[in-house]
Amino acid sequence: MTDWLRDAVLYQIYPQSFADGNGDGIGDLAGLESRLEYLAWLGVDAVWLNPCFDSPMGDAGYDVRDYRIVDRRYGTQDDMVRLVESARSKGIRVLLDLVAGHTSDQHAWFRAAADDPTDDRYIWSESQVAGFVPSPGSRPGSYLPNFFSFQPALNFGYARTDPAEPWRQPVDAEGPRRNRQELRDIMTHWIDLGVSGFRVDMAASLVKDDPDRVETAKLWRELRGWIDRRHPEAVLLSEWSDPKVAVPGGFHADFFLHFSGMAFRSLWDNGAVKTRWAKVESCFFDAAGLGSPEDFLAEWREAVEVIGGSGHISLPTSNHDWPRLASGARTAEQLRAAYTFLLTWPTLPAIYYGDEIGMRYVPGLPDLEGSQITPDYNRAGSRTPMQWDKADPAVTYLPADPSPDRPNVADQRADPGSLLHTVRDLIALRRANPELGTSGEVEVLHAGYPLVYRRGRFLIAVNPGAAPAAAPIDPPQGRLIFGSGAEGARLDGFGYAIYELV
Repeated sequence: MTDWLRDAVLYQIYPQSFADGNGDGIGDLAGLESRLEYLAWLGVDAVWLNPCFDSPMGDAGYDVRDYRIVDRRYGTQDDMVRLVESARSKGIRVLLDLVAGHTSDQHAWFRAAADDPTDDRYIWSESQVAGFVPSPGSRPGSYLPNFFSFQPALNFGYARTDPAEPWRQPVDAEGPRRNRQELRDIMTHWIDLGVSGFRVDMAASLVKDDPDRVETAKLWRELRGWIDRRHPEAVLLSEWSDPKVAVPGGFHADFFLHFSGMAFRSLWDNGAVKTRWAKVESCFFDAAGLGSPEDFLAEWREAVEVIGGSGHISLPTSNHDWPRLASGARTAEQLRAAYTFLLTWPTLPAIYYGDEIGMRYVPGLPDLEGSQITPDYNRAGSRTPMQWDKADPAVTYLPADPSPDRPNVADQRADPGSLLHTVRDLIALRRANPELGTSGEVEVLHAGYPLVYRRGRFLIAVNPGAAPAAAPIDPPQGRLIFGSGAEGARLDGFGYAIYELV
């Protein structure tokens, strides 16, 4: 049924930045379809598209105006169907981004609710409440937003009710039940058109005041049971960043992300970009060689112990909300060790578009469609146009990386020694050897510089630091099948190695 996910390599696409099919400067579905050959060549199994639904684009599509219509900047429903069918013919599945917890304030549901005091699809108070937004319609009072003020929270109820706060409806009230049914109907609409599932935005946010997310997990388990019965090949991936809660809570997989725990940031956050989250003291994949994989390993082990074989943990390179792997001084040379780890560790790898060629986070860009979320942090730097060749990108949604040596697909595809070929070769190696996938065992032999671990008949070593490093283990008895700068358990700076043991 969903066994395909176990061995998948995911690829996230920010559609307005990926490929322009009609010459208007905005990436679209036709442009994406024209690049499927590249994705098939790279070897990815599924693409996840950031929101494509009709939207006023206050938050780049995460403010949905109509869940059943493709936004006109991307094309039409027919374009989506063609994309899905063409991708499937190349062995690639398409996942959509489901914004489950809120809509745009321009959605027809919200416009109706703003003038109807009996409408309980959203969370309303008859008075002004701290954190709520004043009603824009004839309805008195205020509504609860989920993120920006123009993103009213859909009502899935409260885990804890209070007679003094009547907007705290129970999870089984009529409004929450209507919204749960609507989620089913929206998913059915797109699955019937061929999509293979959804990445669910802010999946933990649905039920409010929900200690330990108990009621939210019940909601998703109910939806998971329904989807298993009705659409058994479809998958649900969550933006939760706590796999040990999200997977038992109903999802096929959850991502390690930047906003919860240290697993993700302890690996990648080199502090080159000031975000709203505190910088880790020293990340592991950094030239200084002062970090440790222990935070990652601890959270990963804890999650695996809870999840068992019931789902997956996904580890992304980056995403639309976080600085790219190639941020600051981190170079493509350093990324090879990172990809060797990513594609041989028993998590679901998720590659953010362009990270496979070392596209850089670009500072100093304009605030566009909600990209500036703090005075210091602009997410636009991770959303720049895909760099297909030396020419300036046809996509002008955001300015391109201005550097004259910016990486591009065409040059790297023509160069067998490029980062792109390293990533492609690692994907092929993972696919050919199940021991390197999610179901194979892993034994950590040295949790430092270099990180050394065994996967079945393979031994992997990566040294993210600039200085040479040696592990205090016996030299591997086998042949080096992939790597650079390796001699047994000793690795040069930024070295990486995969040995097939005898």
